[in-house]
Amino acid sequence: MGEENNKGKVCVTGGSGFVGSWMVKRLLQHGYYVNTTIRMHPEKERDINYLRNLEGASERLAVFEADLDRPASFAAAIEGCVGVFHVAHPLDLEEREAEQVKIERVVNGAVGILQACVDAKTVKRVVYCSSICAAFFNEKAVDVIDESSWTDVEFLRSLGVFGGPYMVTKTLAEKMVLDFGERNGLDVVAVLPTWIHGPFICPYLPDSVSVFMSLILGNKECYQRLVRTVVVHVDDVVRAHIHLFENPQAKGRYICSNVDITIDKLHEFLSAKYPEYELPSTDEFEDLIPLTFPKLSSQKLVESGFNFENGLQQMFDGAIKSCKEIGLL
Repeated sequence: MGEENNKGKVCVTGGSGFVGSWMVKRLLQHGYYVNTTIRMHPEKERDINYLRNLEGASERLAVFEADLDRPASFAAAIEGCVGVFHVAHPLDLEEREAEQVKIERVVNGAVGILQACVDAKTVKRVVYCSSICAAFFNEKAVDVIDESSWTDVEFLRSLGVFGGPYMVTKTLAEKMVLDFGERNGLDVVAVLPTWIHGPFICPYLPDSVSVFMSLILGNKECYQRLVRTVVVHVDDVVRAHIHLFENPQAKGRYICSNVDITIDKLHEFLSAKYPEYELPSTDEFEDLIPLTFPKLSSQKLVESGFNFENGLQQMFDGAIKSCKEIGLL
């Protein structure tokens, strides 16, 4: 891309992850110069050729090492940037470390990143990748979950659900990020995606894709999470972040969800579209605990001028292709 398309420099934290790497790819396609941070593996330098080989990367991508445990390590990557997409978040679903340790790392890391944005004096807006779990869990009965909904952390803890500490951390981090922005005059927008599915360029199977591929891959332990679920294509999530960064009117929180589906409907869809894969019998779903929850509204995002471009078909076409590329199918 020529210099006339240069939209300035932005930073993506967590660029080696599922969403972060796709965001780097998209931002390069949009004509941005991109700084991205990755956490280096202690034993060996992580192979990040999948980032370095992206179109435009040789001219417009710079990779920095940074770690949420050392918030000051993000300053170099943020310097001179007009925008920051904060995506880095430790996804420790197996809960190997205590909730409090996780909260401190994520919250302190986010504070350090936002402080670096203030200090840089060039950052016009930060787009924070939150999660629907920051709006989802509350004792109050509502018909529709929208941006005014917040998860009650104590209520969430009392449920003892799978991945609870991750969801608590996401909720507290989003509150802190928005509050920091208010107090420090920093323009911060939060995106709250649901489960994210679709193609991936990272060289491993992302956790959320693995859940949605479980009927094809035969991972029975994931079936409960598909009883009723909400999902969005990774490209729509990334495009929503970029759209909100570029939209002068964007403010506050935005739910990003596209498809609400049950495991039976998903089974029906996969059987019809991908007959080459042997799926489990629906008898295996009989003992799963049924789930009911309010509808989610992405109306605020759509009213800001955003269009979802990908449904279930695109999600699975993309995920299956990526799984084949890494030898899983």
